[in-house]
Amino acid sequence: MALGRKGARRIVVDDTAYRWRLRRRPTYFQGLTWSPCTFAVEHADTPGTTLVVTSNQPHLSNWIGREARPVLPSDVAQAIERALREGWSPTAPGSPWHLDLSAGFTPSP
Repeated sequence: MALGRKGARRIVVDDTAYRWRLRRRPTYFQGLTWSPCTFAVEHADTPGTTLVVTSNQPHLSNWIGREARPVLPSDVAQAIERALREGWSPTAPGSPWHLDLSAGFTPSP
């Protein structure tokens, strides 16, 4: 699974370039804040395994007006560093690698 170039942002972590993308519009479950915001990351030059990160924040464009914090490049860099420590190999082919940072997220009733 490769990230589309349109809407992807570039970030450099430890001298390695990556691209990351956050959905502009929330999914149905994210819109109702039943599930947290997610974003995807891949190696910029040699895309292999995509990193899918589940945050502990609602999507910024949720439909019920729940307060949310935007995903910052520093958040993405921290997620990349943690995923690399936990075994993510960004240039190796394979299924998406999931990093769950959703501890503390409370879905809306």
